[in-house]
Amino acid sequence: MQSQNSKIKEIFKTLTFTNDEAKIIESVFHKLGVKKGDVLLSPGDVVDSHYYILDGCLRTFHIDGQGKEYTVQFGIKDWWISDYTAFFSGEEAIMTVEAIEDSIIYKINREDKAYLYDKIPKIDRFFRIKLERAFAAFQKRILASISQTAAERYLHFIHTYPEIEKYLKNYHIASYLGITTESLSRIRKDLSTS
Repeated sequence: MQSQNSKIKEIFKTLTFTNDEAKIIESVFHKLGVKKGDVLLSPGDVVDSHYYILDGCLRTFHIDGQGKEYTVQFGIKDWWISDYTAFFSGEEAIMTVEAIEDSIIYKINREDKAYLYDKIPKIDRFFRIKLERAFAAFQKRILASISQTAAERYLHFIHTYPEIEKYLKNYHIASYLGITTESLSRIRKDLSTS
């Protein structure tokens, strides 16, 4: 039971469970090790799972018809990641999910998640709250992208995610901010001299 409790405490820090509930949870989460550069999802894949990041860093990105890359989400310790458009709609993936660093993740599929909702209702509430927060964060990001300068977006990024920058290459950050790597370098230089 120790390993079960350990896994459950890692994922559901704010909840407590009975032994029977713990056994159910243990049976549906699968621990995976992924190496830097490994791709969990690619465009066209059927997306029936999402991932809890125990350690490491991953990103979700899209490549448009001209080959330009857009980073939509980064994921670090204690975050969840997937191609959520495909996960919730049942459509094929339009994004790629890639490990930026060696990572340890827990995978759960849609069917098992629905089973947890049915058997352990407090998990339904846990994920609903996570989803509400994620939706609010994405909405704030959209507003920032249309109303802030690139420098303001960069400052917000490093203020909001102070630990994540060490995992990322410049082009990852630039594609997340919607700017070129040259613009990112210029912003950093201007900020260091001001």
